[in-house]
Amino acid sequence: MIKAKVDENQREIVDALRIAGYKVQLLHRVGEGCPDILVGVDGKWNILMEIKVEKGKLNDKQRMWHAKWSGQVSIIHSARQAVEYIRGLTAL
Repeated sequence: MIKAKVDENQREIVDALRIAGYKVQLLHRVGEGCPDILVGVDGKWNILMEIKVEKGKLNDKQRMWHAKWSGQVSIIHSARQAVEYIRGLTAL
């Protein structure tokens, strides 16, 4: 069983995304550098988010995962940033 570290701001970010009407799947227990959450938007978008506290940085496994991933993934530090990021993507 993987002992997953959860950043202290994860609950706030997840709650804000759900209040904004988005679906959130927690992924932090997957491990191996996989991002913390997957956000579903309007049945059209799937957005991966790595949650970090304000001055948090990626660890070695996360850096390797991000380097190998060819799709979208973002590093998020706050609830406001998470919601604004999605709104910005979907406005394109």
